[in-house]
Amino acid sequence: MKEIGIGIVGAGYMGKAHSVAMAAVGAVFDTPLRPRLETICSTTESGAADKARAFGFARGTADWRKLVADPKVEAVVIASPQDTHLEIALAALALGKPVLCEKPLATTLADCRKMVAAAEASGAANMTGFNYIRTPASQMAREIIASGEIGEIIYLRGEHTEDFLADPAQPADWRTRARANGSMGDLSPHIINAALALAGPIERLIADIETVHKTRPGPNGSEPVTNDDQAQIMCRFANGAMGALFISRVATGKKMGYAYDIFGTKGAVRFDQEDQNALWLYKGEAKPDRQGFTKILTGPLHPDYKPFCLGPGHGTGYQDQIIIEARDFLQAIATKAPIWPTFRDGMLVNQIIEAAFLSHAEKRWVSANEL
Repeated sequence: MKEIGIGIVGAGYMGKAHSVAMAAVGAVFDTPLRPRLETICSTTESGAADKARAFGFARGTADWRKLVADPKVEAVVIASPQDTHLEIALAALALGKPVLCEKPLATTLADCRKMVAAAEASGAANMTGFNYIRTPASQMAREIIASGEIGEIIYLRGEHTEDFLADPAQPADWRTRARANGSMGDLSPHIINAALALAGPIERLIADIETVHKTRPGPNGSEPVTNDDQAQIMCRFANGAMGALFISRVATGKKMGYAYDIFGTKGAVRFDQEDQNALWLYKGEAKPDRQGFTKILTGPLHPDYKPFCLGPGHGTGYQDQIIIEARDFLQAIATKAPIWPTFRDGMLVNQIIEAAFLSHAEKRWVSANEL
């Protein structure tokens, strides 16, 4: 059984998630390639040492350059803020090291293109971290759509809605101060990625983007909010289907509103991440007195469920999505074959985000290939 040394840049929420995933993936999926936790990077040396001890790494560092250059680190996971992704990825790829980078791939489309070019020139495995689409239920939805079970897709309605900034009295922080951290930078990548995975490329769109709470309490009084709270995107897919996406961090009552409805000529599917172990399926072929949505609870017969649990309906959770992601990354490294979503797939998400900002600024429909 071959090992591979893993370095993770970022020791916060996602850094911990990836650390746990890399520690567990070999046992869960019996992967031929087994991660060895070498180095984790945090903002201070003492903090990095604490995280290394807590997460099971051989060592910690406050310098991501040391992590990337370390010969014992053979693959890099980037779980730091998006404005750091470009420099770290380019450094790792220049050494031929595989990279798994958290979403969004970068803060700008131009930086995404640099990362894609470097990744494809290096030949190293590269992936973008979209975990929600990896639930067994959403994998089942993709299979149902691809098989033609619900016919030709005619409409997709998607949303990623949460309420962590719904209260206008919530103080200003890093989430409210940079465009990259607004709802379009933070939440929209997930549902745009889902739309592309489920319905295919978006051909054109028109968007409206809004800051609902324009000021928030700051350390020195009222502080302006400099990014967006919510957005709506109406789009047309390349296959002719219509679509609408809603993104919000001020959607009162929503905790994990990553959801979609997809209507086809022969049926429909419906999913809500707050009930992530179920998919609702409607089959138009049923007799009129038997028609209606059927709730399908995921179980061992569905994609990537059985390695976690043998009980139908017992369910998988958020961390399991990251473990599935880790399995895919290791497989891409071992087989030297691209596994979706690559850096290029991550770039396509940023392309739609940039098109939405352009549409909002110029108040018009924008074609994705304009950018």
